[in-house]
This record gives sequence, C-alpha cells and structure tokens, in this order.
Amino acid sequence: MTPDQLITFSVVAEHANISQAARALHLSQPAVSGQLQALQQSFGEALYRRHGRGIALTSAGLRLLGPAQRVRAAMQEAVNERQATQTLAHGILRIGASTTPASYLLPEVVAHFKQAHPGIDVQMITGNTREMIDRLPELDIAMIEGELSEQTLNQCQVLPWQTDEVVAIMPPSHPLAGRASVELTELATQSLVMREDGSGVRNLIIKAFAELGVSVSGYLELAGVEGIKQAVRAGLGVGFVSKLSLSHEDGTLVGVRVSHGLARSIRIVLPGLVKPSKATEALMGTLSGPR
Repeated sequence: MTPDQLITFSVVAEHANISQAARALHLSQPAVSGQLQALQQSFGEALYRRHGRGIALTSAGLRLLGPAQRVRAAMQEAVNERQATQTLAHGILRIGASTTPASYLLPEVVAHFKQAHPGIDVQMITGNTREMIDRLPELDIAMIEGELSEQTLNQCQVLPWQTDEVVAIMPPSHPLAGRASVELTELATQSLVMREDGSGVRNLIIKAFAELGVSVSGYLELAGVEGIKQAVRAGLGVGFVSKLSLSHEDGTLVGVRVSHGLARSIRIVLPGLVKPSKATEALMGTLSGPR
C-alpha cells in the first residue's frame, strides 16, 4: 500500500461516494477505483462494499480508516509547511558568524531581515573563524573572516561580501599612537596582546610577521575582541583588532594602520553545493541591499 492509496481511501470514506471523491481529488473515477482496488489487494481484505449509489466501509475498512486519515493529515501538514516555507511565513534560519561580522555587521542586517520576515526565527551562532568552519554543516549561511581551507572552498559556495582592515590599538598616551602608520618590525619590539588560536585576526598577524621573517613570542593571549581592548586599556601591550570594532570607541583607544594596511575579506559561506533555502536567499538579499 502507498500513501496516495491511503489518502484516496480516506477521501472516499469521507464522501461515501467514489465519484464525489474523484472530483475532490481532481482525479478520474477510474483512477480512484484503481487505487482502491490496489489498496484492497495489498491489505488482503475487502475495505468497502457498494451501498446504493455510494459505498459503505467493511469492518476492515473501518480499522484502516484511522491510519489512512493520519497519513492524509500528515501529508496536508507537509504541504502547509512547504507553502509556509516558500512564502517565508515561518521557519528557522541558522546564521553563523565569526567575531567581527557577528558583533559589528550582522546585528543591523538581522534587524532588517526580521522586520521584513517576522515569522522566521533567526538563530545566531558565533565564534572565531576556526569554530565557524567546524560548525558549517549545522548552518544555513555563515559570514567568515580570514582564510578558508581548500576543503571549505571545494565543499561550499563562497561569495564576497565585505572588506575589512586590521589595525594596531594602543592607548592615546602610547609613543606610537600619534603615527599615521607603524611598521610590523617596530611592533615586534612591543609587548603584544593577541587573540586566541583559531582567530582570523591572529592568523593574519602571525602570517604577516612570518612573511617579514620576524618571530614574535611571549605575547599575552586572550579570547575575544573586548578582551583584547580591555587588556590594551590596562596597559598590557599593543593589540590587533578589526577597524570596524573601533567605530564606537570613547577615545580610550587609538587605532593605527599597520605598514601599508592589513586588508582582509569577510565572505559569505553557503554550506554544501545545494540550492539555498528561501529564507537564506532572503537574507542574502538583505546582505546585498541598501541599509
């Protein structure tokens, strides 16, 4: 027996008439009769008998009616869910973001998205770049800073989104604070405060030092942008953060460009190579549209 046969049977039972059921199902009468016959053969007993101009269920038919109605209800629920998903009436959107976009770019984007699609529940998952890459399989979309592995590039759809710059931060009283830019070789002589392993900012800085053949060690390591800022305010050294993270500072920190600029990309990552969901496509429209 098949779900279609059970659904047809429940409609026939509801109307107690094959012709009326065929009209309700938008099928021909022979097609409905054929499904009923196939269902009876599969079940192994007569499910109905002719009664006047209609039909009457047998005891076996009455026993099967409950399961058939549940299959019909489940199918209708699935159809309703599909319609709601396609029209964005409700659903869930799982967004992953590494630290900088999660803190300084996405809140406004999500606010606009929720205003346009209030029925979609948004789940925000944040962490550093490595953590977001590890969690890609459970996400609908991610915004990730820093380098992506060859495996990620091959297994995901990766699109450009924003450009960003990493700057050195220090208190206004620091000897380097008045400079338009500072060389990495100069910073190597300073006490440094670095993000945790797996951070896109940290990876960028370590790579830049390595390309100059400069070794850095003995730095203070802290998790998160705000941890770096607080450590720098406390005089523990020079830190490195996204320029975006300084947009609402109160003057207790100064951002200084490093050498000729440490630019990086923040990219949209769509896990897998399948077509994005309607909710994901709607968010992408918000990401690219005016705000």
